[in-house]
Amino acid sequence: MRRSLPVAIAAAILPLLAPTAASAAAAPGTAEAPSITGARADRTPWSVAHDGAQASGERWREPNGIFSDLVVEGELTGAGTGCHSVWTRFVYDLAPAFPAKQAEVCGAESAAVSLRAFMMPTTTAYITVCRGTEDTADCASWSRL
Repeated sequence: MRRSLPVAIAAAILPLLAPTAASAAAAPGTAEAPSITGARADRTPWSVAHDGAQASGERWREPNGIFSDLVVEGELTGAGTGCHSVWTRFVYDLAPAFPAKQAEVCGAESAAVSLRAFMMPTTTAYITVCRGTEDTADCASWSRL
């Protein structure tokens, strides 16, 4: 006897949705939260330099409902002369958003770079260091976070 398509699909998917032996053995309400690739324990370093200025730090993802937040922390250090800035840009479903300035310094100053942004599976984030503080006309290549 041949199964109908919905029954066949359910038969194929149902075993994937069934709890594992480890999660079934846990007491109700004590199951661990699902792991997210790049979660806080899996910090990833990032670094961008331009015109003598350097920005570096770490980034990771934290759960936010069924999606996640991108968390970026670091420091921008100036080149000793002129002003520099750190900018981020997000691309949502292939549509780029406008760049946003995250930090700026002049001279040999240092400034914290700190960002938390909601991320969907189709969102990509980029970071760069630019000469000046007004725009992204003279910058390093955009580096993917």
